[in-house]
Amino acid sequence: MDAQGRGRAGGVDPADQWVFNPDTGTYELRPDAAASAAAASPTPRGGRRRRAAPPRQRGSGGHRRIPAQRPAAEEEDPPPGGRRARRAAGGGGRGGSRRKPKPPLSRKQKALRTTGGVLGFLMVAGCASAYWVYDHFNGNIQSVDVGIDNDATADGPVNILLIGTDTRQGQGKGYGDADSVGHADTTLLFHVSKDRSNATVLSIPRDLITDIPDCPTVQEDGSRKVIPGERNVRFNTSLGQQGRDPGCTWRTVEQLTGIKINHFMMADFQAVKTLSTAVGGVEVCVSKDINDPKSHLRLKAGRHTLKGEQALAFVRTRHSVGTGSDLSRIKLQQQFLSSMIRKMKSGDTLTNPKKLWKLADAATKALTVDDGIDTVRKLVNLANTIKGVDTEHVSFVTLPVLDNPAEKVKTTVVLDEAKAKPLFRMIQADHSLTDTGKKGKGGGKGGKETSAPVEKAPAAEVRVDVLNGGEVIGAAQQVVTWLQNTKGVPLSTNAGNAPRKQARTTLEFGANQAAQAATLAEMMGLPDSALKQRSTDAGPREPMRLVLGADFESAGTPIAPPTKAPEGIDQMNASDKNVCAQ
Repeated sequence: MDAQGRGRAGGVDPADQWVFNPDTGTYELRPDAAASAAAASPTPRGGRRRRAAPPRQRGSGGHRRIPAQRPAAEEEDPPPGGRRARRAAGGGGRGGSRRKPKPPLSRKQKALRTTGGVLGFLMVAGCASAYWVYDHFNGNIQSVDVGIDNDATADGPVNILLIGTDTRQGQGKGYGDADSVGHADTTLLFHVSKDRSNATVLSIPRDLITDIPDCPTVQEDGSRKVIPGERNVRFNTSLGQQGRDPGCTWRTVEQLTGIKINHFMMADFQAVKTLSTAVGGVEVCVSKDINDPKSHLRLKAGRHTLKGEQALAFVRTRHSVGTGSDLSRIKLQQQFLSSMIRKMKSGDTLTNPKKLWKLADAATKALTVDDGIDTVRKLVNLANTIKGVDTEHVSFVTLPVLDNPAEKVKTTVVLDEAKAKPLFRMIQADHSLTDTGKKGKGGGKGGKETSAPVEKAPAAEVRVDVLNGGEVIGAAQQVVTWLQNTKGVPLSTNAGNAPRKQARTTLEFGANQAAQAATLAEMMGLPDSALKQRSTDAGPREPMRLVLGADFESAGTPIAPPTKAPEGIDQMNASDKNVCAQ
């Protein structure tokens, strides 16, 4: 087996083939090693070598499919740092030779140190530089054709669905249902803002009762099949059950939140064990002793560094913390992921070739992704678009839910719409849950536009025609009824449907109606961009013209998305080191 695979060719340590290039600040394959490796293995089409791997089943269009059973990732040692690599990195040799000054970090390494990443691999991917490293890691990644074709990079906000499945296929005895193909056991929607200054990670409880839409899937034989949707079922059945693939979970989350997803990444139990081991352990904190006979987790109160089986037990336990529910377990998972991000950024993981190799190898073996990011190069491209997020501006938040009122014994939850909908609208509008200090075009923080204050007119003097140019049937009459009966605006009139549909609500008014417009804008929660003032005055009894767009939801719901998170939601900042499980 050649040195780029799992073994070592001729006793040569692959890490000794890496040398530090001070011009680029990265470890690269030595020219003589590259030539030897090229001579030792055949070159397939395109000139890129691929390591031997078991054949993969493919769906239509040549897309790789998840095999029926995926073996557990092997625990293997990466190439240890050899003498050349150590000397190149500034390590001492024999006889107390002089230590070279530590070379400055390259732009790529600096970026990796400051990225919030996709909680692991995206932080690592940007460091791979030698083509044979790409080839090695490409062989680890599995992909699924979910029927949604998105490029790896995007100019706008990026939304990545992270799925942790509880499948035990190929993993022997352990957690989860031995006979199950797996559920969407842990699901997080990772939103990165358009300006890459902040990120929000939304945890979706597995026991949420929701609707699952019809889902087109590619079967193992390449044929396509639509899995029928279901109403009022557990969210975690959106994956695995009845042949549903990650695309079904993808579509379920989009339908639930109204947030457009770009890509998904899925991993199983083994990923927690291998990744936590690869980074040298993850520090967690518990405020009281834990003795969970189901997860087999036993911890004394205080701080602990966990890896491998213990790390998995920590993110799986729930009976000995909080209320013993999945919601309590979500808080543990958020603490664990926040700590893992900080560990990778603050330590030498991203500059130490041995640790970097181990982490990248473990991450790529753990991943199943969509076709849009099914190679290391595509993952690197994605990483480069979101690499600037600081942990101080990474917020973990749990989807607001309530106990299911239909149950006497509370085992499931339902959406708390009063809190969840404003949260969804914040993410849709790309508003941060933290104050990034950045200003929008109008001078307000978080992209919120502001304008000079205008003295408001009394509600009784506001004269307006309301037209429906949106999607809600009867919206104009709904608003007029609300204005007249709730807000004291008797001079409001239902003017029927607008001549054409429009995406955004607008309020048109004359120069002498600014006071009326200010009053109505405050009532309706209109953004400054909705106000369309003419340069001429309106007639004495001429009404303003309010056209409801597709952004209208219901009377009383502000048109402008909120800029602050709803009160009472469970929220955690990734930079907070003082979080301790109750």
